[in-house]
This record gives sequence, C-alpha cells and structure tokens, in this order.
Amino acid sequence: MLAAVITVTAFCAADIVARSYPFGPRTRSVNDLGNQYVPFHAHLWDLLHGRADGGLLVNWQSGYGSSFLPDLGTYLGSPFALLVAVFPRDEIDLAVYVITVLKTACAAAAMAWLLLTLRRGRWWAAGLLGASYALCGWSVAVAAYNPMWLDGLVALPLLCLVGEWALRAQRPVLGVLVVALAWTANFYTAYMATLGAGLVLLLRLLLADLPRRRALAAAGRAALTVALGMGLAAPLVAVVFFGTGHAYPGREGHFVPAAAKDLLARLLPTTYSYGSPAVYVGVTALLLALTLPFHRAVPRRVRAGWTLLVAGVLLSMQWAPTQLVWHAFATPQGSQYRQAFVLCALLVIAAWHALAYGPPDRRALGAGAALLVLIVAGASRSTLVHRYTWLVLLLAAAGALAGLALLGLRDRGSRTAPVPSWLRGGGRRTALTAIAAVLLVGGQLGETVATSAVATRLRLGHMDDYAPWGERQEVQADAIARADGWPRYRTDPGREQTVSNDPLMVGGQGAQYYSSLTSDVLGRTLTALGDGWTSHGRSLQSLDNPVTDVIFSVGARVHSPPDPHQTWQPRDSGPVTVSRQDVPPLVTVHPAAGSTAAFGPSPYRNQELLLGARVYTVPRATVRTSSGKPPQRGDAQHPGLLVTAAATGAQKPTITASCPAGTDVYLWAPHFSGSARLAGGEDGKFRSDALGAKIAVMRRLGTVPASGRVRIELSPDRPSRVPEGAVGCLDTARLHTAAARLAATGATKVTVSDGTLHAELPAGSRGTAVVAAPRIAGWRCATGDAPAVPAADRHGLIAVPLDGSSTSLTCTFHPPGLRLGGAVGAASLLALILLGTLTAVRRRRATGPPTIA
Repeated sequence: MLAAVITVTAFCAADIVARSYPFGPRTRSVNDLGNQYVPFHAHLWDLLHGRADGGLLVNWQSGYGSSFLPDLGTYLGSPFALLVAVFPRDEIDLAVYVITVLKTACAAAAMAWLLLTLRRGRWWAAGLLGASYALCGWSVAVAAYNPMWLDGLVALPLLCLVGEWALRAQRPVLGVLVVALAWTANFYTAYMATLGAGLVLLLRLLLADLPRRRALAAAGRAALTVALGMGLAAPLVAVVFFGTGHAYPGREGHFVPAAAKDLLARLLPTTYSYGSPAVYVGVTALLLALTLPFHRAVPRRVRAGWTLLVAGVLLSMQWAPTQLVWHAFATPQGSQYRQAFVLCALLVIAAWHALAYGPPDRRALGAGAALLVLIVAGASRSTLVHRYTWLVLLLAAAGALAGLALLGLRDRGSRTAPVPSWLRGGGRRTALTAIAAVLLVGGQLGETVATSAVATRLRLGHMDDYAPWGERQEVQADAIARADGWPRYRTDPGREQTVSNDPLMVGGQGAQYYSSLTSDVLGRTLTALGDGWTSHGRSLQSLDNPVTDVIFSVGARVHSPPDPHQTWQPRDSGPVTVSRQDVPPLVTVHPAAGSTAAFGPSPYRNQELLLGARVYTVPRATVRTSSGKPPQRGDAQHPGLLVTAAATGAQKPTITASCPAGTDVYLWAPHFSGSARLAGGEDGKFRSDALGAKIAVMRRLGTVPASGRVRIELSPDRPSRVPEGAVGCLDTARLHTAAARLAATGATKVTVSDGTLHAELPAGSRGTAVVAAPRIAGWRCATGDAPAVPAADRHGLIAVPLDGSSTSLTCTFHPPGLRLGGAVGAASLLALILLGTLTAVRRRRATGPPTIA
C-alpha cells in the first residue's frame, strides 16, 4: 500500500507541477498516445457498450475494414483496459490517464511484494524501493505515453515471483495464470520481462547452491510454467504474430549505442531524451546499489552475483546483437531502449539487498558515494544535464545520505557496541527510524516529481501533440451520427483529421487507420490510388476523392476546418459540413475481363481500373522552375522533377497542361511539400518529408476554365519532386454514369455483422463480385450454398467469381493464427487442469491421516 500511495502521489503531483492534463491546460496526448492508444480505448468503449461498427474480429470503422484481434492483443489486451467502460465516452482521455496511474501503482506494489519475498526487511523500505521501480525513468519518460508497455512494468516483478514459486515448488497453477496474464496483457514487454525474470531465476539458483538435481528440477518447473502460460495466451499472441507478418513493412531501424556520458546522465534526476536509455531509479536506490559491492554484511556471493548481473544487462543494452535479443530480433522504430525497465528492476533489487542485510556502514556508504560522484562527473559533460539538475540532485543526495546514515546509526544503537548515550532506548531508535524514513521518502518524492514533470514538459517540445476530447470532436461526432447510413454506405470523418484514428474517436467508416499492424495490402492499394500516409506507411489518411468514394461506397463525407490545436488558431475557422454523393453498395458486380490487369504508376489510371470506367484525362504536363527553365530530373531511386522554393519576388515554379473545360483538376505529388494553387482556385496543402516517413495525398485544386488551359503555381517549402503524370482532370458526368451503372448491377441488400458480410445479388449476375473492403488475409467467401473458399483479389479488394446461378454472397473472416493459437491454448488448458489435479492429489496425500500398521 505504501508503494502504491507514494507512486500515485508522485505521479499526480508531477502533472500538477507540469500543469498537464487532467490538472492543467497542457495536453498529455503526445505522439502515439493521442494517435493510437486513446482512439483504440475509445473503440473498446464503443464495443463494450454495443456502439461500434464491427466486433472482436473486424473493425469496420478503420481502413475500410481491418482485422481487430491483432490490435486488441497489441493495445487493449490488459485487464485494466476494461475500466474504460465505467467512464463517460467524452472522458476517454481521463479513463486512459486513470488506467495509466493504476498500472504504475500496481507495478510499485508488485515490486514491493517481490522484494519482501526475496529477503525479509523493513516494510517501509520495500515500499520506497517499489515506488522507485514504478517511477523509474523508463516509466515516466517513455511508458507514460505508451500505456500498454506499463503492463510489462507490472509483469516483471510478478514473473520474478513466479520464478521464486518454481524455486520453492509452490503455486504451480497460479504461476501459469500469472504468465498467461502477462503475455495476454502485452506480449511485447512480457517477452522482455520474461527474459529479465529468467536471468533473476538463474542467479537465484546459483546463489541458492542447490544440488544439481534440485536446481534442474526448479529450472524445469519454471520452464514448464512459462510454456503453459504462453500456451494459454497463444490464441491472442498467435493472432498478433501472424498479423505482424501481414503488416505494412514500415522502416528498418539501425541500432546506435548511446554515448557513455548520456547513459550516465540518464541515471540522474530531471534528465530527458528520446534516444537514450531512461535508467533513472532515484538517488536512494542508485546509491544503495552502488554500495552493494562494498557492503560487508552481505554475503560475498550475493554481492558479486547481483553486481555482475546489473553490469551484464547494462552492457547488453549497448551491444547490437544483444539489443536484438531483447527486442525479439527486430530493431524497434523510435525508442531503441524499450528493455530499460529490466535494468531499473535489477538496480532496485540490488539496492534492496544492500539494505535488507542491514544499512550499509560508513565504509560502504562512502564507497558508494564516491562512485556516485564519478557518475555525476562523467554525466556533467552530457547536454542532457540542465542547471536545475544539480539542485535536485544535491537535495536528493543529501536526503539519501542523511537517511541512510541515520539508519546505520539506529542499527548501531540496537547492538551491544558502545553508542552515544542519547541513542540508548527504544523510543530514540524509533524516532531515528522515522526521521530516516521521512528523509528517504521525501527525497524520493521530490526528485521523482521533478523528473516526471520535466519529462512531461520536454515531450511537448519534441513530439506532436493532440488536444483531448472537446467541442471539435463533439461537433464531428454529431455530424457523423446524423449522416451515418452503414452498411448501405460509408460516412468518412473527413480529410481534416484531428488524430490519425479519427473513425475510432468520432465515428464513421473511413480510410484513416494508424496501427503497428496496418495491413500491407491496404497500404499498397490506397497508395496506388493516390492516398497519403505518415509513420512510414502505417498511418493512412482520408482520401477526399469522388472516384475512390464511389469505389469504397463513401456516400457521406464530413468537412471540418483545420484543427486549431494543430494550426495554433484561437478557434475553428468555419463550420462542420457534410457532403453527400450517390454511390453503389458495398458489393458491386464487374465484368470478369480486366480483373487481371495490374496497377501502374498513375493513380488516375489505377482508380479507373477499380471503377471499371475511363473518367480522367491525364494530359502531358510541362513543369518549369522559378527561372522558367526545365527542372532537373531525378534518378531511379528518387524519380520525378526537382522543384525548389523561388527567391523573394521571383516567379514561382509552375505546371501547365491542357484539359477539357469544366473538368476538375487534381494534383498528385506524393513527394511534394508546400502548397499548390490553380489560377482562380484555393491553395492545396501537400505534406511530405525528405526521409520518406510522410507522403502527400492527391488533392483537388479547382475547375478547368473555359480556355482549357491549366496553370498550377507551386510554393514548395523544401526541395521537392513532381512526378510524371502529376495532373489529372476528372469528368464528373462520366463518374456519375459509372456510379449509376455499378449501383444498378450491384447488391440489392448488404448486411454486416462483425466478421460476416452477406449480400443479395440480382438474378443472373455474372463476372466478379467486388466487396469494397481490402482483401486482408483471413477472408473466405461463398456464393449460394457452395462451400466457402479463400477470397480472390481484385486490385487489393475482396473479389468472388460469379457464374450467374447464385443470388447471394457470404464472406466470413477468421484472423490468421486464431485456429493455431486456439489449438495450442486448448492443449495448454488441458495440461494445466491435469497439473492442478496432480497438485491437489499430492497435497491431499501429504496432509491426509497417518496409516495405522
């Protein structure tokens, strides 16, 4: 309880100091917290209250239909996530905050429990060190905005307890359930926590000095426990594993070890950076860990074992091969030290051993203080150390040294050795203990509050941030609810997004989707149609285009003003409106011919392939630089024509072409950044970067004038490239004709229920039925009473051949890996039942009445 209370107090106090949500005006929804985790929790709220489009198998709101179980296992597998159901929908940000605080508090309690299990000691000291672990640098700087990682912070001490139970042949069934819960909650950090717990168990076996047979038996019990626990979690873990294999490839990372000075700096309070390991555990815990090698009251084997384990894990974080092992043999994108919480746990356990055998004497305390001075000296050269770091460090070190010295003095007073007269008596020793506890706990609170507040403030300056639920989202959600017609047609939340998962936050069914498991087929299909993305292809945007709206049956589209939180405007610059369009149903019928043609380089021609009609004029365009000369042509790796910003007062780079009068002008320039303007039209914003993390979406610029001459002025904000065939002119009359034809021959009725889609077709339908949903792995379809077979693929969409004899179509979705995971889970459950039965029988025999001879 003490560990949890200290943790909650420090966590909330830091946000009060930083004036961060929910205690101040500054948002805490930075980076993926606002883009992924809060929206997925909002979708879970909708699922639990029966308001979501889809179910556990298919999320029909994102990416025109995506597999949901992999996202559930990645972001929402924790039992804490279910707490969102008790909060109002418009307080989803508060729900995620409360869940984050509760997870951190539980990690503190679990560590305190582990410490007292490893060795008896002062209960309040275990609470203090438990809070040190839960509020380590990794927790407050990295996991605070990645709440699913906090399940690993809770899992590590629990898995170490499972190792202790295996060592003592206790609680075999409970151990399996703990492992299963950890791997279900978040398999990614559970993998790291399992490695860390395995290292702790190996060290405990070595220090226990057991006979080889007993040591092997304990190791075997632990291995069996982990295997059965992972087996129970297999139905979800297998789905995530296979989902990762079908995900958009993203970016390959390359590990670069942190500089030694930065590594040392991250051991100190109030330091922060995105690319170095956050291994701060508080000055008290660090000082105790540093005294362990010199603490003569601790057995030599214990001192050497824990010191070498801490050093070994620290070195493994700086070597690329072992870094790959820690991260399941895949270099992570973003933060590269996601296993840092394991080192923090080992530092705290080492500190506990330095205290549980009795407070360190003056010799050990002096040696530890000297090592701390050397660490500070090495860290002083790092740019991560700020001026306020020294004040916080000085106060925390003074409190830690004074508190530990008083504890040592108190223990001297309880022995027979000569002590000062004022120290004699139980009351005085109790007072010394209380003063020492106040100094240590107070110092821990102060430095942790400062460290967490600094991390919260600096994150806002280094990362994108998003406003919590407010008036903008309320207006959008109301507009979508009024226009919604699912599954007759889709309602897209709109191009001007608030977060990257707007459909999950405000409703509707759009192309927007941001997940680590965004499918490869969806990403490549939408990119071929002219869509834009961020996060190296895993965050897809809304494609505001009437042709793709017809293809994907988007009958209503919301148009919002730019988000004032992103544009720094005082308020929205206009009303939220809804435009409607006559579109075919979700299931349309196309001729069999033409389905084998492959996508080409032009998104305009690719849209026509899926539409089945020619609606664009793609003219030969002429690109000129600001000086009126032809631009430099790129190479094979960077194709296109290079355009740069014009000098002040000079003519802007231009694109000229000829199109039929009255057609709509579209510009496709995925690697252009800046704005483009058609004469007499409005500026179209294009957002891309030079690193390839973002590409710009195709945009409408206006209408071709009566002269038929198209002139587009470019205002790049960095060197950009314009591709061949960048301009397309849409004939809306032809589009309406094509849409009407598809509607006339398409399904007469479509029903959707989680992973099942059923469509009734006109009699005599021949050719290919195309479902306006990405053909992700797992779809099987059948016509009439025929058996279901894997769905065919038509340019990335679900396709089913028709022979004219069937008037119905049914498609069902089963996530890849679910059957395999279910079989493994069932076998593990059976083995667990047998294990529990054998354990109960043995216990009953051991406690039964003695046999009378």
